[in-house]
Amino acid sequence: QVHLVESGGGLVQSGGSLRLSCAASGSIFRIYVMGWYRQAPGKQRELVEISGGSTDYADSVKGRFTISRDDAKNTVYLQMDSLKPEDTAVYYCLVATDRGNYWGQGTQVTVSS
Repeated sequence: QVHLVESGGGLVQSGGSLRLSCAASGSIFRIYVMGWYRQAPGKQRELVEISGGSTDYADSVKGRFTISRDDAKNTVYLQMDSLKPEDTAVYYCLVATDRGNYWGQGTQVTVSS
């Protein structure tokens, strides 16, 4: 069993910053990929940024969001700077392990204009 705990969401003004974190625990032997997706109301879940052998990210967050990992803690972070109202969404972490793929519970990020 693998358990993910997300934290760091909240309400911020346009241009502000937030840092999300997602810690994985449980029966994990190896983590292959850690990353973030988001889902805005009425829209499909979309990739934000993901870190495996390489880093992939959405063009809309290029230069503003930075993903990082602490493999010793099985934790992934998303530093979000220069936030825009269109970044408002529920953010979900994804962890791909030798036991399968797991999603976090989601954390709300709201950016006011």
